[in-house]
This record gives sequence, C-alpha cells and structure tokens, in this order.
Amino acid sequence: MGATILGLETSCDETAAAVVRGHGVMCSLLHSQHEVHGKFGGVVPELASRRHVEKVEAVLRAAMDGAGARWSDLDAVAVTRGPGLAGALLVGVSVGKALAYALGIPLIGVNHLEGHIVSAWIEQPDFPMPCVVLVVSGGHTHLFLASPDGSYELLGRTLDDAAGEAFDKGAKMLGLGYPGGPAIDRLAREGDARRVRFPRPHLRSGSLDFSFSGLKTSLLYYLRDAKRAGRSPVIADVAAGYQEAIVEVLVEKAFAAVRRCRVGALAVVGGVSANSRLRALLHERASERGVRMVLPSLTYCTDNAAMIAASGHRLFLRGQFADWDLEADADLALTEELGPGATCNPV
Repeated sequence: MGATILGLETSCDETAAAVVRGHGVMCSLLHSQHEVHGKFGGVVPELASRRHVEKVEAVLRAAMDGAGARWSDLDAVAVTRGPGLAGALLVGVSVGKALAYALGIPLIGVNHLEGHIVSAWIEQPDFPMPCVVLVVSGGHTHLFLASPDGSYELLGRTLDDAAGEAFDKGAKMLGLGYPGGPAIDRLAREGDARRVRFPRPHLRSGSLDFSFSGLKTSLLYYLRDAKRAGRSPVIADVAAGYQEAIVEVLVEKAFAAVRRCRVGALAVVGGVSANSRLRALLHERASERGVRMVLPSLTYCTDNAAMIAASGHRLFLRGQFADWDLEADADLALTEELGPGATCNPV
C-alpha cells in the first residue's frame, strides 16, 4: 500500500496540507489568502507569513481528519523548503520539523518545482519517462527533461517575467484585479483574440528560453495609445489577444522541446496550466503530433500539498531524508542548465 506521508506547503499564499498513502491522495486541503492580498494587487510577503502562522495548525488537523489518519499512522513529514517567499517557507519548515521530531519520523525537504513536476503523476502514475515537463506558474516558467532515474535537465526558462506574472501584471493594467490569470481567462472567453494582436516573444532562433516582459510593455503601450487617441478598446478582445500571445509561445516552445529531445510525452504543470485556452491548444497540438500529454486536474495545478506529499513519497522510497538543520531556501534551484553535448542539443 505504500508509506503514509503528510505534506505541508507554505511557499507563497496558500496554506496547504495533504496526506498521501502510496500513490493515493487520502486528503488534500488548503486555505487561500486571496482575500488578504487582493486589495494590494499581489502577494504581500509579511501578511502571507502571518496568515500561515494563524492557519497552519487548523489546516493540518483538518487534513489528518479528512484522511481518517492518526498521527501514529505517518511514516514521514514532507515540507516545501523552497523556492518561494522566505518568511512563508520558514513557517512550513519550522512546523514540519517540529512535527517530524515530535513523532520520531523522518523529515523530507521538497523542492516546490519538483512538487509541481510530480503532480503530473498523481492521477496518471503510469505516465512515461523520459518526458518533457513545462512548469508554468506565477513565479516560474521552466522546461525540463525528466528522466526515469529522478533527474531533471533544464532546457529553457524565463529570462524575466514568468508567464503567471505576465498574466497578473496584464490583469492589473486592464483593471481586472488579483489573481490576474483566472480573471483574464474568464474575460478572454468573451473576446476575439484576432482583433488585438500582440507580439510573440520567441527570442533567438532555436532558443527554448522565454521572455514576457516585452509583451507586458506592448500591452502598456497599446492601452496608452488608445487613451491618447480617444479610443475605447473592447477589453475582452484585449484580454483574449494578450492571453493568446502568452499561451501560443508556451505551446510552441513545449513542443519544440519534445521534438528536440526526441521523446513522445509532455507534462504541463503549475498554476498557469489551469488556463482554459492553454489547455485547449495543448490538447490540439498533442493530437496533431501524436504526443502523449498529461495535464493535472485543476485541483493539482495550483499550489497544493498533495504534490509535496507525493514528491515526498518518492524521496522516502529512495531514503532521501533531511537533517534537523534543514533551512528554508527562497532561491532554491532544481537543476543546472544543460552543458555542451547534453541530451537535448538541437537536431
């Protein structure tokens, strides 16, 4: 049946806890702080840390109750150690340490990015490797090659804003509030992306890196010029055109990586993978190319503790436990860039 792992996620503005037994999620709960940060147009780190302190005990107890588990049933505690907001991470790491120590069970430190990657296998444990993984969220836009031995090779990443940041900042310019990604997604369904076209930032030919800061600037100038000209653009069309520019680049680069690495599988994970237009384009392209693809259900796209517990289960089976001096690392990296001669050189 597998080990029983308690996962704890506090990297940003979601206080989340989950219990996983083997490949099965027994319970996964979270407390969202959107109502706290919405009026500021983004996450305020100090407020996020305070709310984690206030809510973490209740969320943990509710997850254990929901799983029908006793503390003595746990084999290990897995906690997000980074990357993320330093103060928010510190809350989770401190609570995770205390729990594991008090229960006399191993502590497992999980990289938040690896948690997102592992979310692809929560509902499809037979999904093949090697495969390309696109991690796309508010703070991250990365392309990795995931191998069966548990290693990851970085193929490309954003050089400035992540896709989720581009959505949030674009939504703020359009007056749609926070969080911006879901707001743009909803409004774009009412618009026509062909009426307002924004540039597709591909960088140099063949690059698998991303850049979204120029797109954000294009939206700023479009709105400025419309105001100066006395025009009132249809905001739904603007949102649709802006969204299309982001998701087209994500899809093009993801399938370019699949082709370059000569694999037949693609996983797309992270909060932005919940975007309805992105999901539609990915399914369309995967069908055209004969590529097997996995998109987690919406519950596992955004930050959650099930992915941390699932990643912790993998590490538990490998005997990769943390020491009691485990520290939160806001800038924790998952891997280094590919060097010359690596698997995915251009072909």
